[in-house]
Amino acid sequence: MPANHRPTQRDVNPFPHSDSNKRYYTWDYYLRQKYGGKVFKVGLDAGFSCPNIDGTRGKGGCTYCAYAFRRQSPEALLTQFRAVRQALLRKWPEAEMVIPYFQANTNTYAPLPELKAKYETVLAEPGVVGLSVATRADALPEEVCDYLAELNGRTDLTVELGLQTIHDATARHINRGHTTAEFYAGYEKLRKRGIPVCIHLIDGLPGETREMMLETVRAVAGLRPFSVKIHLLHILKGTPMAAEYLAGGFQTLEMEEYCGIVADQLELLPPETVVQRVTGDGLKEELIAPLWSLKKFTVMNGIDKELYRRDSWQGKRWTGDGACPSRADEPAYI
Repeated sequence: MPANHRPTQRDVNPFPHSDSNKRYYTWDYYLRQKYGGKVFKVGLDAGFSCPNIDGTRGKGGCTYCAYAFRRQSPEALLTQFRAVRQALLRKWPEAEMVIPYFQANTNTYAPLPELKAKYETVLAEPGVVGLSVATRADALPEEVCDYLAELNGRTDLTVELGLQTIHDATARHINRGHTTAEFYAGYEKLRKRGIPVCIHLIDGLPGETREMMLETVRAVAGLRPFSVKIHLLHILKGTPMAAEYLAGGFQTLEMEEYCGIVADQLELLPPETVVQRVTGDGLKEELIAPLWSLKKFTVMNGIDKELYRRDSWQGKRWTGDGACPSRADEPAYI
């Protein structure tokens, strides 16, 4: 290197999809590169239920879930969208572009006319450049998938699918309500229509080892999804999981342990997969454990430091030949 060389960002960070110290493909970087400015999500509760709550697939929901079901009209949804957007603009006053995020419960679990009314209401708002829809892989009827494909042709659509784990024993333990095979079937419905998918994962589920969490990421990496969200398990007041935890049923991860697991997982993901989240911060008044998760930026910095310590980055151990395991012979969830 010449004596007069001035170090660049690439000299200190070998990961190509970054213009900062982040050694993974962040959602913020993806949006800034695509739109040339700040874009933020507006989280919404559109009043949908869930097949794992109303008895279609199960009752009570996943044992970690604290969402309530509140029916809402398109008009009430629009009021909510505008209020949340205005609040976020105080944080990012320079941002003119937004993505409505249908977040609470299962946001394809309704008759198609209701879905259309609610989606189209917020899509018509000024500055909306896309749509994110969180749902379950067992709530994707063909007519809904066809409508999502049509939406994908005219806006920046992402469908967010909760997988959490590929281990069906864990899924049964947490009352997930569907198998990994059913997840793959739902994912394939979207993939064959060219719809970008964000896969949600949870680290620290009861009974899962570090290697089990890495097995989940290896399987997800084989799908080569558009994006992923890596969540830390939160124990929230009033949930069945809280009762299990308080009775001594399992322990939560320590922060250093979690940062190491996430670094391992990032190394296994394809470098072109966008990482929308590497942790989360539950509401302080609802969170039982782990309390260290309230320090969200400390956790994110811990992951950054671990990747730097290893001289590693997203995809360093990705071989390109990953494949999801076959689970077609497994029985349906009961």
